[in-house]
Parts: sequence; structure tokens; C-alpha cells
Amino acid sequence: MPPGHWQESGYHCYAESMEYRRIIALLLVLVSAQAFAQAYRWVDENGVVHYSDRPQPGAEEIVLPESNTVRMRTVAPRPRQSEPPPEKPDYESIAIASPAAEDTLWNIGGNLTVNVAVQPGLQQGHRVRLYVDGRERIFETTTIELTEIYRGAHNLQAEIIDESGQLKIRSEPIRFYVQQTSVLTPP
Repeated sequence: MPPGHWQESGYHCYAESMEYRRIIALLLVLVSAQAFAQAYRWVDENGVVHYSDRPQPGAEEIVLPESNTVRMRTVAPRPRQSEPPPEKPDYESIAIASPAAEDTLWNIGGNLTVNVAVQPGLQQGHRVRLYVDGRERIFETTTIELTEIYRGAHNLQAEIIDESGQLKIRSEPIRFYVQQTSVLTPP
């Protein structure tokens, strides 16, 4: 018969079953040795206390207490509640594009165009609330024409609000200056 014929015939090899028996016997010895482990204590000539699992001359055997074991409860994981995905912010950024902060504008005749940069663009139903020197004005667009902006320092800040007036995003405030030439102070 050819080698390995016993595999096809359903017979088991005697050598293979002997190998499994050796492994099982070795495991049992190791487990039982661990269960019956001994410990020894002795003091050397310098008065230092030593502990070992091997007996030494003059060592006394000590009895180890049973090891502490903790039985853990198994807790079933809580089912995840389907949470709505976090709301994506309506806007990523807002800034006053013009006039630029700390700009000095000459001879504008009281008229000023303010451009508000919003990313993404202004959504339907949302409005721009612009504070001009602390006074609130509401617009439907991001390009805003202002009148009566005369000589001096001025402050601007823009906000986007939704249909209900809820604030969505606010820009940093900026300050700009308007100068007017006169006969007494040429440019």
C-alpha cells in the first residue's frame, strides 16, 4: 500500500494519535505544576530576605494563599440608538470683502458699496444683517449700497440670519475711514 493509505481508508495513524497524547499530557503537567507551586523564604548573611520557587539551604517553605480571582459579569452591549447626523453648518465663512479693514476712502460723496463674502453663497430666504456704526440694517443681497456715509471713522459688521431671524454666522467687525478733500486741506 502506498504511504498515507490510512487517510483514505478512514483509519488513523497510531503515531499521530501518540503525538496528541503527549501534548495533552504535557499540558496537564504544566497546569498541575502551576496549581501546586511552592515558595521558599530565607534570609542571607547580610539580613536581606529572599523569596524563590526553588529551595535554598536554610530556606523555609511558605504557604501561598489561594490566588484572587474575579468573575466578570458579561453585559450585553446597548443597542445603538439611531442619532440624527450632526447638522452641517449652513455657512463656512463670512467676511466683509470691501471696504477692507483700516482702509481710508477719499471723496466717496456719502455713497459706499459694501461687499460681504459668504461661503457657500447666501441661501434662499436668508438675509444679511449689517451693522453700520452700531445701527442695524437688513438686506436680501451680499452687495449692499449705503448712503450718508460721511467723513470720519466707521464700523461695519455683517451677520447672516434665516427666515425666523436666527443668527447663522457673524463676521469680524472692521473699521474704515472716509476722508473728504476740501479747499483748506488738499489731498
